[in-house]
Amino acid sequence: MDFRLSEDHRALAGLADDILGTLGTHDRLKQLRDSDEEFDAELWAGTGKAGLLGALVDSAYDGGGLGMVGLALLLERQGRHTAQIPLMDTAVYGVLPLLRFATGADIDADLPALLDGTCVVAGALAETGAGLPGTPRTTARRDGDAYRLDGAKRAVPWARAAHRLLVTANAGGRTAVFLVDTDADGVTVEPAPTTAPWASGNVRFAGARARPLGDVADGPATAAWIVDRARVALAALQVGVCAGALDRTVEHVTTREQFGKPLATRQGVMMRAAEAYMDTEAIRVTTLEAAWRMDQGEDAAAQALVARWWASEAGKRVVHACQHLHGGTGSDIDHPIHRHFLWGRQIDISLGSGIQQLAALGALFAADHGPMTAEGAPA
Repeated sequence: MDFRLSEDHRALAGLADDILGTLGTHDRLKQLRDSDEEFDAELWAGTGKAGLLGALVDSAYDGGGLGMVGLALLLERQGRHTAQIPLMDTAVYGVLPLLRFATGADIDADLPALLDGTCVVAGALAETGAGLPGTPRTTARRDGDAYRLDGAKRAVPWARAAHRLLVTANAGGRTAVFLVDTDADGVTVEPAPTTAPWASGNVRFAGARARPLGDVADGPATAAWIVDRARVALAALQVGVCAGALDRTVEHVTTREQFGKPLATRQGVMMRAAEAYMDTEAIRVTTLEAAWRMDQGEDAAAQALVARWWASEAGKRVVHACQHLHGGTGSDIDHPIHRHFLWGRQIDISLGSGIQQLAALGALFAADHGPMTAEGAPA
């Protein structure tokens, strides 16, 4: 693939940097923390007015057609600024599935509010002890021309700011995807604080009315499609978190002196910062490859898992290294490096352990190639 960005991609990234850098400042984030606010409504409104999400969709919907690569660039900028807005979730669980699986009438009705930010969508997929996108414990039962959901989803990012939830549920023994309004009867959202301030909530369904996204019979494929994009989007967010942490670390070690010399002149400091840079670039290149393949309409399940592994394992190393290289300053919650550490660890937790990801990748390869002999050749 060609890793050079188009002029439109560069312009989108620059616009996002301007908006997030102007409105999502360190002082602004401290104010949100001190007021116990986790959702920056003012910044979210600013991204809607600027049309950042609109730039991703096809020209048929008056968009820029910048797709998953465009989304990856937006999320990298968000991660750099640790901006507390539901950009990934509204895109991955709202805009993209709507355009892929919904009917024309539903698209016309729902898309404008998603693009201008007046409708926030959260993805209620994860459950205690269950991997994604496996069959969930939350159940869906038919009720006339609708469905009713029963069950619970844990620590759903942005659930407390969302107007709508995208929910996976067990419908007659197979996974299906549903849309549920958060103010519907039978929906309860309780605060569930997480490492990163993402307005998370535990969601319970007690006969909540829901409408399926696409054909219920195609639910497993729909869920897998969404989960692949969520993996790549989280990896893109991790790119920004790591890159922003590394920028702050480079500034710190080149200006902070020890025994009359900048910390950056110490070989151990230079080596650890260099390793963090290589890890960050590994996350970036694997993420962009997966996003590009998705935009080309190619299968990217394996590439999404590879990006996910790098974002989890390498991302964890980077934020720990950057925190460590700040010394005692890194433990001060009033210093911005602290937020990068929290975000990096939250993304790591959300993606799952490296062993889980390698197991999923191995299972995917085994399914593609069939049984193998003891020597590793196809049986």
